[in-house]
Parts: sequence; C-alpha cells; structure tokens
Amino acid sequence: MIRLRFIHLLLFFPVCSVFAQENTLSKEEAVTKVLENNYGIEIAKNEVEIADNNAGILNSGYLPTLTGTAGATYNTNNTTTEFPGQLDENNNPRADIEVNDAESQRYNAAVNLNYTLFDGLGRFYSFKRLKEQYQLSTLQARETIENTMIQMFSVYFEIARLTENKNVQKQALEISNDRIKRAEYSFEYGQNTKLDILNAQVDVTNDSINLLNTEQQLANAKRDLNVVLNQNLNEEYEVDTTVVFIPKFQLVEFMDKTITNNVAILQTESNLSINAYDIKVNKSGYLPTVGLTGSYGWNRNQNAPSAFLSGAIFPGTNSNVSSMSLGANLTWNLFDGGGTTVRVKNSKITYANQELLRKQVELEVNRDMQNAMAIYENRLKIYQIQEQNVFTNQNNFERSREQFQLGSITSIEFRQAQINLLNAQTNKNLAKYDAKLAELQLLQLTGQLLNIEL
Repeated sequence: MIRLRFIHLLLFFPVCSVFAQENTLSKEEAVTKVLENNYGIEIAKNEVEIADNNAGILNSGYLPTLTGTAGATYNTNNTTTEFPGQLDENNNPRADIEVNDAESQRYNAAVNLNYTLFDGLGRFYSFKRLKEQYQLSTLQARETIENTMIQMFSVYFEIARLTENKNVQKQALEISNDRIKRAEYSFEYGQNTKLDILNAQVDVTNDSINLLNTEQQLANAKRDLNVVLNQNLNEEYEVDTTVVFIPKFQLVEFMDKTITNNVAILQTESNLSINAYDIKVNKSGYLPTVGLTGSYGWNRNQNAPSAFLSGAIFPGTNSNVSSMSLGANLTWNLFDGGGTTVRVKNSKITYANQELLRKQVELEVNRDMQNAMAIYENRLKIYQIQEQNVFTNQNNFERSREQFQLGSITSIEFRQAQINLLNAQTNKNLAKYDAKLAELQLLQLTGQLLNIEL
C-alpha cells in the first residue's frame, strides 16, 4: 500500500528511498523512483522554483535601486604660444612660449539612489499576482505529477498482467508436455494412435509460441517502465500483482468534493485571481507616482600648467568637489491618449472570459467524473464476473482432466477445456487491471490521486 501526501514536499524535498524485496519493484519503490528521477517531474519542479524566485521580495519592486558610477580622464598636451608682431621690454620680437608634456587628470565618482514611494498600488498588486502565479505553477506541477503517476501505473499494471499471463501459459505448456508423455505411453501400449501424439505436439508448439510472445511483450513493457522511472533500460525485476480496490462509499465522498480538489478547476480559479490582479494593476495607471531620489558625488581635477599673454607660465591647479543631494518627485500622467482605459477594459473582458472558462471546465470535469465512475463500476463488475468464470472453468478443466485420464473424452475435448480455462484466466487478469486503472483515473478527476492509499 502506498500513500502520497503533501504536494509541496514532493516538489521541493527529496523523497526518501523505499526498499523492496530483492528483485521486486514494489509500488512504493516505483513511486519513489518516478518522483526522484522522472524528467517531466524534474522539469515541473524547476518551473515551480522559477515561479518561487519570481514571487520573492527581490522581484517585487519594493526595494530601492542603488547605482554607482566612476570615471577617470588623463590628458597630456604640448602647447606653443606665439606673439606675432609683439615686442618685449627690450623692443625685441617676443619669443614663443612652449609648454610640453603638460599633464591633467580628472576623477569622478557618484552613488545614486532611486526609490518609488507610491505607484498607484501597481507594485502592490503585481506582487500579489506573482504570488498567485507561484500557486498556479504548483498546481501545474501537481498536474504533471498526477499524469506521470497514471502513466507509470499503466505500465506497471501492464507488467503485472503480462507476468500473470506468463505464469498461466507456463502451466498450460506443462500440461501440454504432460499430454505428450501420456500419449506416447498410451501409444506404446496400443491404447491410442499416433494422431494423439501429433495433436499433443501441435498444442505444445502453440503454447510455446504464446509463451514466447508474452515474454517478449513483458520485456518491452519493463523497458517502457524503465524509461518512465529513468533507470537502466535493461533493469530486471518483478512487480507486485496485488490489487486492492477502494470502497465505493469513499469514492462517492471524493466525488462530492471534486470542485474543491480537481487540479484543472483549481487552475482556472488561480487564473481568475491573476486576471483580477491584472485589472487592478492596469487601474494603477490612473494614479500618480511618487518617488525619492538621492545622490552623492565626488570630483577631483588636476589641471595642467598653462601660458598667459604676459609670457608667464601658470602652474597647474588641483580641485576637489563633493556634493550630496536628496529630492522627491511626483509624476501624474493626466492623460495618456486613452491607453490605460483600453488596458483596463481589455483586462475586464479577459476576466469575464476566464469566468466562462471556469464554468466550462467545471461542467466538463463533472461529465468526465460521472463517465469515469460508470466505466469503473462496469469494469469492476466485469472483473467480478471473470473471477467467477475462472472458478467455473477451473472446475470444468479438473473434471475434463479426470475424464481424459479415464479415456472418457478425446484429447480435442480436453484441449478445449484447457483453452477455455486459459482464456478465462487471461481475461480475468485484463479485467482486474483495467478496473484498477479506471479507479485511478476517477481518483485523478476527484483530485485525490496523491492523497489516498493505492
């Protein structure tokens, strides 16, 4: 018996290993492996993690932004100052003044702070929308897990069915081999003809072929399950063929709570909440935005020497300037050409469409649930009939074997009784696992697949 609870634990925490008997893959171990290893579930977990990151405070817009800038400039200049037509104090032509390799440097750094105090509540509802988006992601991951569980159990029960069929066919082959020995003994003592031996050999051949085909189908099914469990394709194991059905009154209780538990309905409700937040976010465009700004800056200039008309060379100068500012701003888009109005109207229409979709999904889920219940009850009745049919054919076969050993019936009549029993047993196996899968599909629709004992 296995119990699957707490979807968040399945999404965020590793599942403890469950060890089965040697060479036996129990249902518990199969569930553990699929939760740990299945690629689809791993992808779903990562999507939930992304949604969790998006819904965090670091993506909310509530925190300020702080930016830093810095720069440095280096210059080197060669300057020649000419004085055409000018004379010095000795009435000689004034000489040119050259300043070579004159270096200058400039340095600056600043830190700027911006913080939105109020944005018309758009940030508030956007953050709530991200939280709801996270909830939607967990529901989508749950849906992936449920679908993967159905897929896994479909293959698991197919392996169980083929395993039981193989055992039945082995018994049929043993009976046919025993018939050959009896026919040969009887032929030696002159009690029958060679035809009885040939008939027995034909039956052995048919039973051998049927067994080989079943073994091949079983090997293929095991590889299919290995893909779902993401393990070695050639992994060999046996499976648990025990099947326990849930009482009908419990299924009825689950059906009564479908609206509050079905994952498809819950997703439509989550989308409805997201659309409601979209309306409020778009309405925030009607309100002003109030922001806070602050900055601190530092500048340093190292100027190069320069020549003056007097002929003197003025040495380089240094300056340091630091500044700090703090301010507030208000922005109010009084008219944006109608863009905000259009967005609000469209978001309201989207919300109305989502309400219609929710009603449609509820109607479809109720239909599918009732169909699933009818299919389950029908298959369960078929399984019960097939169980009784096996019992009847088993009695018929035992009586036929006694009559055959006494020589009262022919080998053909005995073979027919054997085939009838074989068909009854394989049909019972098919009916058993079909009924269980129908039950699982009903549980998925009621939203209880991950909360019950299987």
